Amino acid sequence: MNRIIATAFAVACAGSCLTAASAQDLVQTAGKNAKVVLDNDEVRVIELNMPASASTGMHSHKDHLVVFLTGGKAKQTDASGAVKELERKPGEVVWSGPVTHDTVNESGKPVRTLVIELKEK
Repeated sequence: MNRIIATAFAVACAGSCLTAASAQDLVQTAGKNAKVVLDNDEVRVIELNMPASASTGMHSHKDHLVVFLTGGKAKQTDASGAVKELERKPGEVVWSGPVTHDTVNESGKPVRTLVIELKEK
């Protein structure tokens, strides 16, 4: 009986560790390319400066907006492995609900964005 309980506990812990790993924060996964410029009770704003060919790393967002300060092309891979090719223009604003993804800058030049994450109330 104790062995069954211990096994169930180990499986539950492993599952929560995998969930935590897949839900990493953009500021952690993008490293030096991401900087929090505002963080309050309502929003967190991240300035993202992505060199050519750079990857954000797999990360998660809740509801958020992305403001493209420069335009560019990107390849975005979601948690299931589905891939989308994207092209954005300077000044474009995009809304997204919750998502887990990795984005690779395929522009051949740096791309700057502001990621505005809305906080739950």
